[in-house]
Amino acid sequence: MLTNIGIPGLILVLVIALIIFGPSKLPEIGRAFGKTLTEFKSATNDLISGHHHEKKEDESNVTSLKKEQDRSAE
Repeated sequence: MLTNIGIPGLILVLVIALIIFGPSKLPEIGRAFGKTLTEFKSATNDLISGHHHEKKEDESNVTSLKKEQDRSAE
C-alpha cells in the first residue's frame, strides 16, 4: 500500500502535516516517529531471535529424547 504513494503523494502528506502541526512541531514528531520505529525493530528482532533460540532448544530436546529411547530399546 505504501509503495504506491510516490513522490507527489509524499509531498502532499508532508505539506498537510506542515499545515496541521506547524514547522516547530515537525522535528519533534519526526524524532518520536524515529524512536518508535527503532523500538519496534528492536522488539521484532528480539522476538525473532527468541523464536530461533526456542526452536534450537526444541530440536536438541528431541535429539536427546531419541538417544534415550535408543538406549532403553537396547
